[in-house]
Amino acid sequence: MDTESINPQKWIEKGYDLIVDFGPKVIAAILIWIIGSWIIKKLIKSVEKLMSKRGYDESLKKFLINLAGWALKIILIISILGTVGIETTSFAAILAAASLAIGMALQGSLGNFAGGVLIMIFKPFKIGDLIEAQGELGVVKEIEIFTTKLTGLTNREIIIPNGTLSNGNVINYSTEGTRRVDLTFGVGYDSDIKKTKEVLMNVLTSHPKVLQNPAPTVNVSELADSSINFAVRPWSTADDYWDVYFGITENVKEALDAAGIEIPYPHAVEIQKNA
Repeated sequence: MDTESINPQKWIEKGYDLIVDFGPKVIAAILIWIIGSWIIKKLIKSVEKLMSKRGYDESLKKFLINLAGWALKIILIISILGTVGIETTSFAAILAAASLAIGMALQGSLGNFAGGVLIMIFKPFKIGDLIEAQGELGVVKEIEIFTTKLTGLTNREIIIPNGTLSNGNVINYSTEGTRRVDLTFGVGYDSDIKKTKEVLMNVLTSHPKVLQNPAPTVNVSELADSSINFAVRPWSTADDYWDVYFGITENVKEALDAAGIEIPYPHAVEIQKNA
């Protein structure tokens, strides 16, 4: 047996050489981890305070903070591996290639994610708003990272991807707090215009949910083929819109009937020819 291979002094010397070579690197790596972790915590807390001060959405805030935390930790780990002496160039290249492949595979989802971030930052609408987007009308129920959920007027759930939502037109009916109700009523050509306007205006001013400021208006909008059409424009709060819409429609019919003002409707004429 080779006496040199079991020589304790030789192994002690090798161990000493390893400590001398790698000891400072290991200590430096530990120090970098401790100091880096402390810096990351401070940065995360500062970012969190800044987001809270600017009123960022809670779900967006949590997501971005977690994302930033993981990104900083990956950078810290790569720095530590380089300090120990491990080649990090290939590791970084593999990480970049994996990120690119994941990005290509999740292209649609990333678009929705970016749209969700934009919606949560710029806040074109909030939960509880009545909006119209992508051909759908509903109340915003939930804003998530990838999708936005609406409750439709027939109590159906509508899910719209944030990518298309952030890139399309959005009509927010709740932003201003008030809405104009656009109604049109037609009366016969034998009707007196001033009297008809009086009757219609009385209906508007007597409805409890019609706002007086802005004031409601009644105007002749069209001389149609078989009717004089009146543009009736009451205002209401966003929450009372449908109550005003349906209430005014019903009250106008009753008021016109009571005033003897005819609402024209199609008539069928039967012509008989004697044999």
